[in-house]
Amino acid sequence: MASWAAVSPSIVEYFEGEDFYRCGYCKNESGSRSNGMWAHSLTVQDYQELIDRGWRRSGKYVYKPVMNQTCCPQYTIRCRPLQFQPSKSHKKVLKKMLKFLAKGEISKGNCEDEPMDSTMEDAVAGDFALINKLDIHCDLKMLSDDLQRSLESEEKIEKNSKKEDSNEFIQPQAIEEKLGSGEPSHSVKTHTVPKPGKGADLSKPPCRKAKEIRKERKRLKLMQQNPAGELEGFQAQGELPSLLPPKAKSNQPKSLEDLIFESLPEDASHKLEVRLVPVSFEDPEFKSSFSQSFSLYVKYQMAIHQDPPDECGKTEAENPPNGPDCGYGSFHQQYWLDGRIIAVGVIDILPYCVSSVYLYYDPDYSYLSLGVYSALREIAFTRQLHEKTSQLSYYYMGFYIHSCPKMKYKGQYRPSDLLCPETYVWVPIEQCLPSLENFKYCRFNQDPEAVDEGRSKEPDRLQVFYKKAILPYGVYKRQLKDPREEAAVLQYASLVGQMCSERMLLFRS
Repeated sequence: MASWAAVSPSIVEYFEGEDFYRCGYCKNESGSRSNGMWAHSLTVQDYQELIDRGWRRSGKYVYKPVMNQTCCPQYTIRCRPLQFQPSKSHKKVLKKMLKFLAKGEISKGNCEDEPMDSTMEDAVAGDFALINKLDIHCDLKMLSDDLQRSLESEEKIEKNSKKEDSNEFIQPQAIEEKLGSGEPSHSVKTHTVPKPGKGADLSKPPCRKAKEIRKERKRLKLMQQNPAGELEGFQAQGELPSLLPPKAKSNQPKSLEDLIFESLPEDASHKLEVRLVPVSFEDPEFKSSFSQSFSLYVKYQMAIHQDPPDECGKTEAENPPNGPDCGYGSFHQQYWLDGRIIAVGVIDILPYCVSSVYLYYDPDYSYLSLGVYSALREIAFTRQLHEKTSQLSYYYMGFYIHSCPKMKYKGQYRPSDLLCPETYVWVPIEQCLPSLENFKYCRFNQDPEAVDEGRSKEPDRLQVFYKKAILPYGVYKRQLKDPREEAAVLQYASLVGQMCSERMLLFRS
């Protein structure tokens, strides 16, 4: 973990009690319940700790559903990108995009089964404006012709080398160079399994044709009879003798990167560029594209949610020495089609994950399934970041709501885990689904003795920011006159946990 001493501490203002508001999922007028606080400032380390305790940000408002009371329990979900393999429906979306880019052709009538709002949170409506964006400057672009040629060359070289394990697929380095910042990185290694029903045993040598076996026997016989003369005959015919079985043709499924960066013809109908930019008016690229990006946001909000945007805010970048090249914080992933922005994905890059916050897009391009497409791009981006920062290995997709069909699609990005709402440990989603079929609220940790290991144990060590001074709660509480304030502080401590309560500053007026 990096040293965070130079980073300004988080300052939060906790709102006492619970908020009751209209549910954005089941439309219950007052059924949605949560605890919330306003983050005047928030470090990525603290936010990582908070989302691992079930919190979620909506702009600068950070909220945690009251899981055993809210009408639609919202379970934090994360995908494991290093083991991720795209499903048939995911491949369909990627192929649809490639076909559109290559030929400009698309079937607009067959996209209703694809969710459009990838990892979108609309429980707290209206405060997903262009806020809390931090520090990065790198481009994600489609492969150029030169890169395509070098990629094809690398693939040929790899086919002649037997370095990878029989059940591992190595991505060409050229893919990784374009996937993220453009700087060289090592290859991503993903584990794959044989397709269901094939019964392939990858630990055994592949089956060989009878003709190949006969030729091998003939080589052996001739080598025994005349090691020099007959050998020359084979070499003259261009056949090199071999005592090894012929190399198996690769039957590994295409990786996510292969599918995303498949070569396009030189006369492709469209060009897609994906750029990562800091949301800072000090950055010229953000400044020059802000008007177009904000106009797209307004168009999306009005068309999809009938919800006007809030004002913009600003936060601070964090660039520890052992973090990713781009630094940590919040970013815009802009999707440029033929020179104009058609979608923007808002993501947070945190110490252990990429967290998808929001996606807004041009409704005129809904037929491209931009929600699914952007999620797959973000998973691939997480894999690329992992190459430079090994502890960054998860993709958080917000909340999984089993009772809401619109949000259940997140469970299709496998393998994935759900966060236990009582002990805050991660449990594979396959183990959680049977319980969720019967109950809206579930404790996923099957150990009845397990407790929240990060719970608040020493509330007096909680840090308070009062009258421009930082005090431990044990000192601050001596001047308390209203017992309700103590109850509110203790509730806050129980929700954020011991670690965050000691590190974040709780603002009191």
